[in-house]
Amino acid sequence: MALRNHSTITEFILLGLPADPKIQALLFVLFLGIYLLTMLGNLMMLLVIRTDAHLHTPMYFFLSHLSFIDLCFSSVTVPKMLENLLSREKTISVRGCLAQIFFVFISGGTEVCLLSVMAYDRYAAICHPLLYGQMLSKQRCVQLVCGSWGLGFLDTLINVLLAMQMDFCDTYIIPHYSCELPSILLLSCSDVSTNFLVMLCSTIPHGLITFFLIFFSYFCIIFTILNITSSFGRSKAFSTCSSHLTAVIFFYGSAFLRYFMPTSGSPLELIFSVQYSVITPMLNPLIYSLKNKEVKAAVRRTLGKYLRCFQWWNKEKG
Repeated sequence: MALRNHSTITEFILLGLPADPKIQALLFVLFLGIYLLTMLGNLMMLLVIRTDAHLHTPMYFFLSHLSFIDLCFSSVTVPKMLENLLSREKTISVRGCLAQIFFVFISGGTEVCLLSVMAYDRYAAICHPLLYGQMLSKQRCVQLVCGSWGLGFLDTLINVLLAMQMDFCDTYIIPHYSCELPSILLLSCSDVSTNFLVMLCSTIPHGLITFFLIFFSYFCIIFTILNITSSFGRSKAFSTCSSHLTAVIFFYGSAFLRYFMPTSGSPLELIFSVQYSVITPMLNPLIYSLKNKEVKAAVRRTLGKYLRCFQWWNKEKG
Protein backbone atom coordinates (compact mmCIF):
# COMPACT_ATOMS: atom_id res chain seq x y z
CA MET A 1 0.00 0.00 0.00
CA ALA A 2 1.99 2.99 -1.21
CA LEU A 3 1.19 6.34 0.35
CA ARG A 4 1.57 9.62 -1.45
CA ASN A 5 5.03 11.15 -1.00
CA HIS A 6 3.84 14.40 0.58
CA SER A 7 2.02 12.78 3.51
CA THR A 8 3.81 13.99 6.65
CA ILE A 9 2.16 11.68 9.20
CA THR A 10 3.61 8.16 9.25
CA GLU A 11 1.81 6.80 12.32
CA PHE A 12 -1.29 7.27 14.43
CA ILE A 13 -1.82 7.06 18.18
CA LEU A 14 -4.70 4.87 19.34
CA LEU A 15 -6.22 6.33 22.52
CA GLY A 16 -9.51 4.50 22.75
CA LEU A 17 -8.76 2.60 25.97
CA PRO A 18 -8.20 3.89 29.55
CA ALA A 19 -4.71 5.17 30.42
CA ASP A 20 -4.67 3.90 34.02
CA PRO A 21 -2.02 1.08 34.19
CA LYS A 22 -4.12 -0.99 36.62
CA ILE A 23 -7.18 -0.82 34.37
CA GLN A 24 -5.01 -1.60 31.34
CA ALA A 25 -3.63 -4.71 33.04
CA LEU A 26 -7.15 -5.85 33.88
CA LEU A 27 -8.32 -5.19 30.30
CA PHE A 28 -5.31 -7.09 28.94
CA VAL A 29 -6.22 -10.20 30.93
CA LEU A 30 -9.90 -9.83 29.98
CA PHE A 31 -9.33 -9.40 26.24
CA LEU A 32 -6.62 -12.06 26.14
CA GLY A 33 -9.11 -14.50 27.68
CA ILE A 34 -11.78 -13.47 25.18
CA TYR A 35 -9.35 -13.86 22.26
CA LEU A 36 -8.23 -17.32 23.38
CA LEU A 37 -11.86 -18.43 23.80
CA THR A 38 -12.63 -17.05 20.34
CA MET A 39 -9.76 -18.99 18.78
CA LEU A 40 -10.62 -22.18 20.66
CA GLY A 41 -14.36 -22.03 19.96
CA ASN A 42 -14.13 -21.24 16.26
CA LEU A 43 -11.28 -23.68 15.58
CA MET A 44 -13.26 -26.38 17.38
CA MET A 45 -16.31 -25.55 15.25
CA LEU A 46 -14.24 -25.77 12.06
CA LEU A 47 -12.70 -29.09 13.14
CA VAL A 48 -16.03 -30.65 14.13
CA ILE A 49 -17.81 -29.60 10.93
CA ARG A 50 -14.88 -30.78 8.83
CA THR A 51 -14.51 -34.21 10.44
CA ASP A 52 -18.11 -35.19 11.32
CA ALA A 53 -20.08 -36.52 8.34
CA HIS A 54 -23.40 -35.74 10.09
CA LEU A 55 -22.65 -32.02 9.70
CA HIS A 56 -21.88 -32.09 5.98
CA THR A 57 -25.03 -30.11 5.13
CA PRO A 58 -25.56 -26.59 3.71
CA MET A 59 -26.33 -25.11 7.12
CA TYR A 60 -23.02 -26.25 8.62
CA PHE A 61 -21.11 -25.45 5.44
CA PHE A 62 -22.17 -21.83 5.90
CA LEU A 63 -21.46 -22.03 9.63
CA SER A 64 -17.90 -23.19 8.97
CA HIS A 65 -17.31 -20.10 6.83
CA LEU A 66 -18.84 -17.92 9.56
CA SER A 67 -16.38 -19.43 12.06
CA PHE A 68 -13.48 -18.71 9.72
CA ILE A 69 -14.62 -15.09 9.27
CA ASP A 70 -14.94 -14.68 13.04
CA LEU A 71 -11.36 -15.96 13.44
CA CYS A 72 -10.19 -13.36 10.92
CA PHE A 73 -12.32 -10.57 12.39
CA SER A 74 -11.02 -11.08 15.90
CA SER A 75 -7.39 -11.53 14.79
CA VAL A 76 -7.42 -8.23 12.90
CA THR A 77 -8.08 -6.04 15.94
CA VAL A 78 -7.47 -7.89 19.23
CA PRO A 79 -3.71 -8.67 18.95
CA LYS A 80 -2.92 -4.99 18.26
CA MET A 81 -5.21 -3.98 21.11
CA LEU A 82 -3.36 -6.35 23.46
CA GLU A 83 0.00 -4.98 22.31
CA ASN A 84 -1.11 -1.40 22.98
CA LEU A 85 -2.41 -2.31 26.44
CA LEU A 86 1.15 -3.38 27.35
CA SER A 87 2.90 -0.52 25.57
CA ARG A 88 3.39 3.11 26.51
CA GLU A 89 3.47 4.19 22.87
CA LYS A 90 0.10 3.13 21.56
CA THR A 91 0.96 3.68 17.92
CA ILE A 92 0.12 2.10 14.60
CA SER A 93 1.72 3.01 11.28
CA VAL A 94 -0.43 4.58 8.57
CA ARG A 95 0.19 1.51 6.40
CA GLY A 96 -0.73 -0.78 9.30
CA CYS A 97 -3.86 1.28 9.94
CA LEU A 98 -4.97 0.99 6.30
CA ALA A 99 -4.25 -2.75 6.36
CA GLN A 100 -6.37 -3.10 9.49
CA ILE A 101 -9.21 -1.15 7.84
CA PHE A 102 -8.95 -3.43 4.80
CA PHE A 103 -9.32 -6.64 6.82
CA VAL A 104 -12.01 -5.22 9.14
CA PHE A 105 -13.99 -4.10 6.10
CA ILE A 106 -13.71 -7.39 4.23
CA SER A 107 -14.48 -9.49 7.35
CA GLY A 108 -17.49 -7.38 8.33
CA GLY A 109 -18.79 -7.03 4.77
CA THR A 110 -18.52 -10.76 4.12
CA GLU A 111 -20.11 -11.62 7.46
CA VAL A 112 -23.26 -9.57 6.81
CA CYS A 113 -23.62 -11.25 3.40
CA LEU A 114 -23.09 -14.67 4.92
CA LEU A 115 -25.67 -14.02 7.64
CA SER A 116 -28.23 -13.22 4.93
CA VAL A 117 -27.25 -16.42 3.08
CA MET A 118 -27.76 -18.40 6.30
CA ALA A 119 -31.20 -16.78 6.69
CA TYR A 120 -32.03 -17.97 3.16
CA ASP A 121 -30.89 -21.46 4.17
CA ARG A 122 -33.31 -21.46 7.14
CA TYR A 123 -36.07 -20.07 4.87
CA ALA A 124 -35.55 -22.92 2.39
CA ALA A 125 -35.44 -25.55 5.16
CA ILE A 126 -38.64 -24.40 6.90
CA CYS A 127 -40.75 -22.92 4.11
CA HIS A 128 -39.80 -25.30 1.29
CA PRO A 129 -38.49 -28.50 2.90
CA LEU A 130 -39.29 -30.69 -0.12
CA LEU A 131 -37.28 -28.39 -2.43
CA TYR A 132 -34.42 -27.82 0.03
CA GLY A 133 -31.96 -30.03 -1.85
CA GLN A 134 -32.63 -28.20 -5.11
CA MET A 135 -32.60 -24.71 -3.62
CA LEU A 136 -29.32 -25.33 -1.81
CA SER A 137 -27.38 -27.79 -3.92
CA LYS A 138 -23.64 -28.10 -3.34
CA GLN A 139 -22.93 -25.88 -6.34
CA ARG A 140 -25.41 -23.24 -5.16
CA CYS A 141 -23.86 -23.20 -1.67
CA VAL A 142 -20.38 -22.62 -3.12
CA GLN A 143 -21.76 -19.83 -5.33
CA LEU A 144 -23.44 -18.12 -2.38
CA VAL A 145 -20.28 -18.24 -0.26
CA CYS A 146 -18.08 -17.02 -3.14
CA GLY A 147 -20.60 -14.24 -3.80
CA SER A 148 -20.44 -13.18 -0.14
CA TRP A 149 -16.64 -12.99 -0.23
CA GLY A 150 -16.74 -11.25 -3.61
CA LEU A 151 -19.14 -8.51 -2.48
CA GLY A 152 -17.17 -8.01 0.73
CA PHE A 153 -13.91 -7.71 -1.23
CA LEU A 154 -15.37 -5.33 -3.83
CA ASP A 155 -16.84 -3.03 -1.17
CA THR A 156 -13.51 -3.05 0.69
CA LEU A 157 -11.35 -2.46 -2.35
CA ILE A 158 -13.30 0.63 -3.46
CA ASN A 159 -13.12 2.28 -0.03
CA VAL A 160 -9.52 1.38 0.83
CA LEU A 161 -8.13 2.45 -2.56
CA LEU A 162 -9.70 5.88 -2.01
CA ALA A 163 -8.41 5.97 1.60
CA MET A 164 -4.85 5.38 0.30
CA GLN A 165 -5.05 8.71 -1.52
CA MET A 166 -5.68 10.72 1.65
CA ASP A 167 -3.07 12.98 3.23
CA PHE A 168 -2.53 13.19 7.00
CA CYS A 169 -0.74 16.38 7.98
CA ASP A 170 -1.63 17.48 11.49
CA THR A 171 -4.01 15.54 13.73
CA TYR A 172 -2.89 11.98 14.29
CA ILE A 173 -4.78 10.80 17.42
CA ILE A 174 -7.51 8.21 16.88
CA PRO A 175 -10.00 8.07 19.81
CA HIS A 176 -10.41 4.34 19.34
CA TYR A 177 -8.64 1.04 20.06
CA SER A 178 -8.40 0.12 16.35
CA CYS A 179 -8.48 1.73 12.92
CA GLU A 180 -11.88 2.13 11.31
CA LEU A 181 -12.63 4.13 8.19
CA PRO A 182 -14.90 6.77 9.85
CA SER A 183 -12.14 7.51 12.36
CA ILE A 184 -9.39 8.26 9.85
CA LEU A 185 -11.67 10.31 7.58
CA LEU A 186 -11.76 12.90 10.35
CA LEU A 187 -7.93 13.02 10.50
CA SER A 188 -7.28 13.76 6.83
CA CYS A 189 -6.20 17.23 5.74
CA SER A 190 -7.24 16.52 2.15
CA ASP A 191 -10.76 16.64 0.70
CA VAL A 192 -12.62 13.52 1.87
CA SER A 193 -16.05 14.33 0.46
CA THR A 194 -15.64 11.64 -2.22
CA ASN A 195 -14.44 9.11 0.36
CA PHE A 196 -17.40 9.89 2.60
CA LEU A 197 -19.90 9.66 -0.26
CA VAL A 198 -18.47 6.36 -1.52
CA MET A 199 -18.48 4.93 2.00
CA LEU A 200 -22.15 5.84 2.43
CA CYS A 201 -23.14 4.61 -1.04
CA SER A 202 -21.38 1.28 -0.54
CA THR A 203 -21.82 0.37 3.13
CA ILE A 204 -25.40 1.55 3.69
CA PRO A 205 -26.92 -0.37 0.74
CA HIS A 206 -24.67 -3.33 1.61
CA GLY A 207 -25.95 -3.39 5.19
CA LEU A 208 -29.58 -2.51 4.47
CA ILE A 209 -30.05 -4.93 1.57
CA THR A 210 -28.64 -7.85 3.54
CA PHE A 211 -30.72 -6.80 6.56
CA PHE A 212 -33.94 -6.70 4.52
CA LEU A 213 -33.12 -10.10 2.99
CA ILE A 214 -32.84 -11.48 6.53
CA PHE A 215 -36.02 -9.67 7.59
CA PHE A 216 -37.97 -11.03 4.59
CA SER A 217 -36.67 -14.57 5.21
CA TYR A 218 -37.77 -14.48 8.83
CA PHE A 219 -41.10 -12.92 7.95
CA CYS A 220 -41.80 -15.95 5.73
CA ILE A 221 -40.39 -18.32 8.36
CA ILE A 222 -42.62 -16.92 11.13
CA PHE A 223 -45.67 -17.03 8.85
CA THR A 224 -44.93 -20.70 8.05
CA ILE A 225 -44.32 -21.61 11.69
CA LEU A 226 -47.62 -20.03 12.78
CA ASN A 227 -49.45 -22.22 10.24
CA ILE A 228 -48.01 -25.40 11.77
CA THR A 229 -50.78 -27.04 13.81
CA SER A 230 -48.57 -29.10 16.12
CA SER A 231 -46.96 -27.24 19.03
CA PHE A 232 -44.04 -29.69 18.87
CA GLY A 233 -43.63 -28.94 15.16
CA ARG A 234 -43.64 -25.20 15.81
CA SER A 235 -41.08 -25.57 18.58
CA LYS A 236 -38.83 -27.74 16.42
CA ALA A 237 -39.07 -25.36 13.46
CA PHE A 238 -38.25 -22.33 15.60
CA SER A 239 -35.31 -24.11 17.28
CA THR A 240 -33.66 -24.65 13.89
CA CYS A 241 -33.34 -20.89 13.32
CA SER A 242 -33.07 -19.49 16.87
CA SER A 243 -29.25 -19.70 16.92
CA HIS A 244 -28.91 -17.80 13.66
CA LEU A 245 -31.43 -15.18 14.76
CA THR A 246 -29.47 -14.64 17.99
CA ALA A 247 -26.22 -14.21 16.04
CA VAL A 248 -27.90 -11.70 13.69
CA ILE A 249 -29.22 -9.61 16.58
CA PHE A 250 -25.81 -9.48 18.28
CA PHE A 251 -23.89 -8.53 15.12
CA TYR A 252 -26.34 -6.24 13.32
CA GLY A 253 -27.52 -4.48 16.46
CA SER A 254 -24.07 -3.37 17.59
CA ALA A 255 -22.62 -2.76 14.09
CA PHE A 256 -25.55 -0.58 12.98
CA LEU A 257 -25.47 1.43 16.20
CA ARG A 258 -21.70 1.93 15.82
CA TYR A 259 -21.76 3.12 12.21
CA PHE A 260 -24.83 5.32 12.58
CA MET A 261 -23.28 7.14 15.54
CA PRO A 262 -21.01 10.16 14.92
CA THR A 263 -17.34 9.24 15.42
CA SER A 264 -16.28 10.83 18.70
CA GLY A 265 -14.53 8.14 20.73
CA SER A 266 -17.35 8.09 23.30
CA PRO A 267 -17.55 5.11 25.69
CA LEU A 268 -20.82 3.99 24.08
CA GLU A 269 -19.21 3.97 20.64
CA LEU A 270 -16.32 1.86 21.96
CA ILE A 271 -18.73 -0.57 23.63
CA PHE A 272 -20.60 -1.15 20.35
CA SER A 273 -17.31 -1.66 18.49
CA VAL A 274 -16.11 -4.17 21.08
CA GLN A 275 -19.47 -5.94 20.86
CA TYR A 276 -19.43 -6.64 17.13
CA SER A 277 -15.66 -7.06 16.56
CA VAL A 278 -14.54 -8.81 19.77
CA ILE A 279 -17.47 -10.24 21.73
CA THR A 280 -19.65 -11.54 18.87
CA PRO A 281 -16.86 -13.69 17.31
CA MET A 282 -16.44 -15.34 20.72
CA LEU A 283 -20.18 -15.85 21.26
CA ASN A 284 -21.08 -17.32 17.85
CA PRO A 285 -19.57 -20.79 18.50
CA LEU A 286 -21.26 -20.86 21.92
CA ILE A 287 -24.62 -19.81 20.44
CA TYR A 288 -24.50 -22.51 17.77
CA SER A 289 -23.16 -25.24 20.05
CA LEU A 290 -25.20 -24.64 23.21
CA LYS A 291 -28.52 -24.36 21.32
CA ASN A 292 -27.90 -27.13 18.80
CA LYS A 293 -28.17 -30.82 19.69
CA GLU A 294 -26.48 -31.90 16.45
CA VAL A 295 -23.40 -29.78 17.14
CA LYS A 296 -23.18 -30.92 20.77
CA ALA A 297 -23.40 -34.56 19.67
CA ALA A 298 -20.77 -33.97 16.97
CA VAL A 299 -18.43 -32.32 19.50
CA ARG A 300 -18.77 -35.33 21.80
CA ARG A 301 -18.08 -37.74 18.90
CA THR A 302 -15.07 -35.75 17.74
CA LEU A 303 -13.57 -35.40 21.22
CA GLY A 304 -14.22 -39.09 21.87
CA LYS A 305 -12.50 -40.07 18.63
CA TYR A 306 -9.41 -37.99 19.34
CA LEU A 307 -9.31 -39.16 22.95
CA ARG A 308 -9.34 -42.79 21.83
CA CYS A 309 -6.55 -42.05 19.33
CA PHE A 310 -4.52 -40.38 22.09
CA GLN A 311 -5.03 -43.33 24.43
CA TRP A 312 -4.05 -45.79 21.70
CA TRP A 313 -0.93 -43.75 20.92
CA ASN A 314 0.06 -43.77 24.62
CA LYS A 315 -0.35 -47.56 24.78
CA GLU A 316 1.75 -48.06 21.65
CA LYS A 317 4.41 -45.74 23.04
CA GLY A 318 4.38 -47.54 26.39
